[in-house]
This record gives sequence, C-alpha cells and structure tokens, in this order.
Amino acid sequence: MDQKKKLSVVIEHWIEHNESHMEEYKKWAHTAGELGLDLIKAEIEKAVEKLSESNKHLEKALRAV
Repeated sequence: MDQKKKLSVVIEHWIEHNESHMEEYKKWAHTAGELGLDLIKAEIEKAVEKLSESNKHLEKALRAV
C-alpha cells in the first residue's frame, strides 16, 4: 500500500475511533447529569464538541488526500 493510501486509511480510522468515543462520552455526560454533577456533564459535553470539531478537520484532510 502506498503512503497516500495508507494515510487515508489511518485518517478514516481516527474519525471512526473518535466517533466511538464521542458516543461513550455522551452516555457518561448523561449519567453525570442524572447524578446532579452539572459541571462534570458540561465539561464532558465540551470535550465531545472539541472531538466533533477535530473530526471535521480530519474529514477535510481526508478529502484532500
């Protein structure tokens, strides 16, 4: 596999990996909210937003490969 193809495969993997983590984070944010841990919930939700933003950049990079 050439390096360009390998790079696209790796970026695709990172995107999928991040999405998997985001789903888990969302579940824990919900749990924190149910426990009345609003600060923790908010911080986890911010992390999800950042990861989503990261994926947008990775998707742009993937399209450019």
